[in-house]
Amino acid sequence: MKLIVNIIFLSSFLFAHKIGGSGFLAGFEHPVLGFDHFLAMLSVGIWSAQIGGRAIWFVPATFVGFMVIGGIVGMYGVEIPLIEVGIAISVLLLGIAVASDNFINVKVGLAFVAFFGSFHGYAHGVEMPLVKNASLYALGFVLGTSFIHILGVFIGIFAQKREKSAQFLRYIGAGIAGIGLHIFITFIPLIGVMIKMKG
Repeated sequence: MKLIVNIIFLSSFLFAHKIGGSGFLAGFEHPVLGFDHFLAMLSVGIWSAQIGGRAIWFVPATFVGFMVIGGIVGMYGVEIPLIEVGIAISVLLLGIAVASDNFINVKVGLAFVAFFGSFHGYAHGVEMPLVKNASLYALGFVLGTSFIHILGVFIGIFAQKREKSAQFLRYIGAGIAGIGLHIFITFIPLIGVMIKMKG
């Protein structure tokens, strides 16, 4: 029990997920101030810019769409275990996508974006019953997510104009992937505890 409490405390400190609050600002802050959310969403925007064409807007829109679906699932109290582990894996894989530029198959990458978008949405949705003005909270986290995506798109577009900056962007992707791996490792004890509890 003590191990579980410590892990929950650590995760809340690392990712700055604020439970409660009120309305639009609380919803907007969740993706912007949640470190894991921010990195994953920024990576989506950057990767879509690396792909280019319609993907610049289609990939982020897919993330947002499935995030809303995940938010609805979380709002209605459907239990999904280890959601933070899935979010950590999303940071890892989306960082790899940025590091590999546009060499990952777009359809495969889009499937991952949709899948992990629902995880991030679920993390938002489970908080909605605890906040005032839930509809404004939902609008806040959708717009906050969109803001981060747009930021990533502009970073990606700007970096692609020069070879050195495009290469540097891939290093940033590798760094994001490394952070995702580190976040995932912090949750390994929790995974072990949950397996033992079910065993």
